[in-house]
Amino acid sequence: MSHAVARLRAARLARATRPFVARGSRAPRCERCRLQPGYCLCQWTPRVPTEAGMCLLMYDAEPMKPTNTGWLIADVVEETAAFGWARTEVDPALPVLLADPRWQPYVVFPGEYVAPERLVVDHLLPAPGKRPLFILLDATWSEARKMFRKSPYLEAFPVLSLQPEQLSRYRLRRSTRDEHLCTAEVAALCLELAGDTLASDALGRYLDVFTERYLGAKHALPLDEESPAHRALRAFL
Repeated sequence: MSHAVARLRAARLARATRPFVARGSRAPRCERCRLQPGYCLCQWTPRVPTEAGMCLLMYDAEPMKPTNTGWLIADVVEETAAFGWARTEVDPALPVLLADPRWQPYVVFPGEYVAPERLVVDHLLPAPGKRPLFILLDATWSEARKMFRKSPYLEAFPVLSLQPEQLSRYRLRRSTRDEHLCTAEVAALCLELAGDTLASDALGRYLDVFTERYLGAKHALPLDEESPAHRALRAFL
């Protein structure tokens, strides 16, 4: 089964002029879940309904990185779109999606970089008949700031800022900055705000298992499908 991030990855590879090499990218990997043989995650994809949608704007090589968590979002949230970001070019399908009357788009970004009149903190705007569409900038922090500044087509939309207290609940690794949360952790918070609590929990559990298996493969650790992370995810299969 293909999804938006997988298709974006295939398109990015098709136009590459030289092999893509990132940390861990040389190891043999499952084409579907990107994990090494023996640690495949394909049978552990959660099946949950969602009201919200996700729009991933992905910086250049992000779709090709084995550690990219936007892929997990597309696995869980059926209504996920993914677009490569470039300063001078915009995929023509992106403005069509953002103008679709079924959706109320929100750009998810820290509030200190946003004019007050655009800012929405920890809640969603009343939008009768519309479903929330969360626009996530999938990149490193410095790249995401560049994307936010140089994407004028996003300026018409409210910016959703998530408070640090909430973000810390989903922290996967130690960091001195809340902006360093991975994309899937932020998506889980957005789903929770939208009332998709089941999907929020499923995505968080899925990320835990992905992380456990990725690190297990990296360090050649035995796979334990009865670990607490696996047992918690099993309820969503």
